[in-house]
Amino acid sequence: MPTKKNSKLSPRGEAGKAQNSKPQLKTKKITKKVIKVKKAPLKISKLENKIPVSKSTKVGSLTASVFDTKGKVAGSVNLPTEIFGAKVNNPLMSQAVRVYLANQRLGTVKTKDRGEVHGSTRKIWQQKGTGRARHGSRKAPLFVHGGIAFGPKPKDPSLNLSKKMKTKALFSALSSKLKDKEIKIVKGLETIAPKTKIMCEILKNLEVSDKKILLVMPKLKELKNIYRASRNIEGVEILSANTLNAYRVLDNKLILLMKDAIDTIKNTFIKKE
Repeated sequence: MPTKKNSKLSPRGEAGKAQNSKPQLKTKKITKKVIKVKKAPLKISKLENKIPVSKSTKVGSLTASVFDTKGKVAGSVNLPTEIFGAKVNNPLMSQAVRVYLANQRLGTVKTKDRGEVHGSTRKIWQQKGTGRARHGSRKAPLFVHGGIAFGPKPKDPSLNLSKKMKTKALFSALSSKLKDKEIKIVKGLETIAPKTKIMCEILKNLEVSDKKILLVMPKLKELKNIYRASRNIEGVEILSANTLNAYRVLDNKLILLMKDAIDTIKNTFIKKE
């Protein structure tokens, strides 16, 4: 009997050994996966070497020639691309011009109606029996010196435009003027005497005396001699650089820009990060 039991138990024991051997096979597979994970960083490092690294590109600068008071080229200056190299946006410039002109209107026009005209409120004749039309007052719009029917009243015609849109319109206007070669940069005007005759000679030397000119100065208070020398010249408009706008730039044929005014425009309209 014990021999038979041993013969029956032997296959069970072998099956048990086989079952115990299966986890060992799983552990081997797991070890193989771990080995693959260890090799993965090596492949990633090879891929990283093949990925192209983007190089830093330099922004192209704009240069313009600088003229002296005699009309000769006296050097060059670098212009900020944010101001003079911006994209020309015609709809935005037209919107800025429309808003500027609308804000120049006062809207104070007013006429008097029949209730505000000076005069008596007595009934001018009786209601019936005269053969004439019925009226109640001399202040009716039908009579001379009477009130005005449907006349204009005070209103606010102003329009709004954001500060960011105004600056973009200004940069667009300056960029279009530079593309059309309608900007001249001048130096040496700070030392001239406050005489109109001297300023007229300078404009003749620059060959711009027959054009509608916008003279852009750094600050009006600091340069009173230039203002006094050019304020009586026909066709010359004087403006400070910190109060520059798109309408004034587009309304003139030529922009006569002082060299120091470039820094004033940059410091005024470009935010410092």
